[in-house]
Amino acid sequence: EVQLQASGGGLVQTGGSLRLSCVVSGFTFDDYSIGWFRQAPGKEREGVSCISSAYGQFNYVDSVKGRFTISSDKAQRTVYLQMNNLKPEDTAVYYCAVSSWDRMCMYRDDVLDKGMNYWGKGTLVTVSS
Repeated sequence: EVQLQASGGGLVQTGGSLRLSCVVSGFTFDDYSIGWFRQAPGKEREGVSCISSAYGQFNYVDSVKGRFTISSDKAQRTVYLQMNNLKPEDTAVYYCAVSSWDRMCMYRDDVLDKGMNYWGKGTLVTVSS
């Protein structure tokens, strides 16, 4: 059974940092696309960043470029999202998800969202002003 466990969320002040972790179990960590998504109150879920085993990192939200970095540790079966200089508009529930297709990160929006095979439960990030 594939399971994803996201952690690292919390309450932080504007300008602060958090590192989210997503531990993936029951999944062959060879060809993959693992993404971080977020859903703010009253908004649809959106893709934030994605990392592919073959094609590297992808970012989808202009406002996080230069502030958020996705990385992976294959030995630890973990994907991270380092979030720096956090802003109140980053407040959301953050989810990680995985696809067994290493090209999935090349897609965006609904295609990316629906293309993920497995999802973890979210972790809440709250940025106070």
